[in-house]
Amino acid sequence: MANKRSLKKQIRYICGDIAGETLLAKTLIPGIDKAAMTDVIVKTAELQTTALCRTNIAFDKTPKDFENKAKYRAARRKYYRQAFGKLSETFNNQVLAVVKEMNAAMPKKK
Repeated sequence: MANKRSLKKQIRYICGDIAGETLLAKTLIPGIDKAAMTDVIVKTAELQTTALCRTNIAFDKTPKDFENKAKYRAARRKYYRQAFGKLSETFNNQVLAVVKEMNAAMPKKK
């Protein structure tokens, strides 16, 4: 991850792609559960909103709290790496749950 702005863009792109595919499937695939697909779109919007809110992470210490700037930078880097790793893991798990719901709404093959 380069910065928060690129992370937020990626979240928007992923959620937008999921919503677009859901709308396309809802419109074009006969026999699909339209109510379930509408729920998937709503959950995707909620996922995007919560994920974007979670990206606003701040390191709560200052350089004066450490012996030198190198230790401050190391602690800050470690904090952000853990925070964004957890955010990424949570987001990916929620995306997988939404995709499973999309697949469950597809018509069964006969």
